[in-house]
Amino acid sequence: MPGTVQSIERAAAVLRLLAAAPDGLGVADLGNALGLAKTTVHGILRTLHQVGFVEQDHTGAHYHLSDAFGRLGESYLDPNELRSRAINWADSLASRSGEVVRVGRLVEGKVVVVHHVFRPDDSDQDLDVGTTLPPHATALGKAVLAYDASGASRPHKLEAFTTRTIIDPARLAEELAAVRARGWASEFEEYTVELASIAAPIRGLGGLVVGAVGLAGRVERICDSRLRHRADLVTMVRATADAIARDLREDA
Repeated sequence: MPGTVQSIERAAAVLRLLAAAPDGLGVADLGNALGLAKTTVHGILRTLHQVGFVEQDHTGAHYHLSDAFGRLGESYLDPNELRSRAINWADSLASRSGEVVRVGRLVEGKVVVVHHVFRPDDSDQDLDVGTTLPPHATALGKAVLAYDASGASRPHKLEAFTTRTIIDPARLAEELAAVRARGWASEFEEYTVELASIAAPIRGLGGLVVGAVGLAGRVERICDSRLRHRADLVTMVRATADAIARDLREDA
């Protein structure tokens, strides 16, 4: 039987001590309590701070549990943070692909658009920031829904928007498994007739999926002559998601 992971045990011990100390504890306090060197404790605290579980007081001498630690069921990443890291990459994707680009995140079973780049032409378009999309009927939604381990965000009722919308839970489960296997999601006239889309998950610290980026457009532009999603666009979308993820991790 495999053994436990010591670093996780130590991190859990630090969190337990901080939970019992409303006024916070210093590095030396934690080291003495756990029999660990200050450098080891500081490394644990730095990591817990990066993931948003602990905070320092105004003097920087004491640590305490963050408010985010008490809200583990919620997304740890602020939508403004996701948007700010995605802006330049999403703008570039729209410019290169010539299509609409959106960045979204799961909130209470819906995909909320946090950033929207217009298709780079002179056509009339409406800004979608703040609007919601059905996760089961869009590539952007499937790209995040596929990594919802608890299944809590999966819609209880799969509403049909077109004749191609997936409304069978078993079929949706298969579709999401395919998304995880290939690393990107697709949609073909499932939300709007004559439109198709491609999206890829954005991973934050620890590999947690915090959102997705995708493009959408008319079927004849998104798909090839055999109605398969164009490989070059898939590559662009996945590269964009990876670039946003790198920015999120490097700046954490």
